[in-house]
Amino acid sequence: MVFDRSHCFFDQKKKTFKKACFMNQTHLHLLITHLPIFGSILGGIVLAYGLWAKSDQTKLAAYILFIIASVGAGIAYATGEAAEETVERIAGVSDHLIEQHEEFAVFALISLIVLGVAALVGLLLTVRKSKWTGATAVAVLFISIISFGLVARTGYLGGQIRHTEVHANSAASLQGGENEEHH
Repeated sequence: MVFDRSHCFFDQKKKTFKKACFMNQTHLHLLITHLPIFGSILGGIVLAYGLWAKSDQTKLAAYILFIIASVGAGIAYATGEAAEETVERIAGVSDHLIEQHEEFAVFALISLIVLGVAALVGLLLTVRKSKWTGATAVAVLFISIISFGLVARTGYLGGQIRHTEVHANSAASLQGGENEEHH
């Protein structure tokens, strides 16, 4: 279904927007999938700096980023089925790519849940000034690196579904087309 902007208007009598104006689960999936990717790497950078600077406040900021990224991963996974149903109706979309993305998303989700729980533990230990704060921070940093790798790969596979310009064989055919034009 193509989104027709002409159907998006404010009904003055009912004082509401027509339903077509709001995002559906597919839109939400495409929007929120970037949060766990950037949250895990940005949180890792902030946490590494917090460890280096021995700053509890910086570590707390990193933990909050990880928790937000974890929640984002849950939302992305929960909206993935609706996105799949939408994209399956588009001609030329590979079922194999969808399956790869969906299967890898499970590993990314699990790693982000583990990261979120570990970050919550780290946050609580840091607030309570526990002697385990440093060791926990190092463990959370390690988990964040693994999580970033998994969620970045999941995002890459998701991008393969509709962004044909990033396919390896598409780049070769583009170069071939450019070479033919220059001759």
